[in-house]
Amino acid sequence: MNRSKFIYGTLLAAFAYLVIGSQDASAQQSAPTSNHGLEALTLETVDLGMEIEGMQDRQLRLRMLTLEPGGHIGVHSHKDRPAVAYILQGTTTVTFGNGTVRRFSAGESISATKDTTHWHRNEEQENMTLVTVDVRKLAK
Repeated sequence: MNRSKFIYGTLLAAFAYLVIGSQDASAQQSAPTSNHGLEALTLETVDLGMEIEGMQDRQLRLRMLTLEPGGHIGVHSHKDRPAVAYILQGTTTVTFGNGTVRRFSAGESISATKDTTHWHRNEEQENMTLVTVDVRKLAK
């Protein structure tokens, strides 16, 4: 490989890295930090400290979340709060901490682990409703 091709390739790779990196950063900078158009209904809870040794101050929680058209769930982390969700109605667009964007529709499920940071938005004309179960640490 001659030197000019090497330099050109290196510059092209650096440019691509900067463009992709700036898109990831801008996706997170534009992420809302609060909720809008969200109704969250807690359906049931179980005190896990009473059920499983070593789970003191932890709660198993079942909720139904409804997000109106144009609404969003602000950026949040699932560190210390693993969760699974099932979409009952509509579609949610999820932007993950690494900039990846994915749409989930009725009949699909989502999981969130300690490494998950994301936010949701409803870009559709109908409500999006999901049922979610998480394990959360209770405030003292």
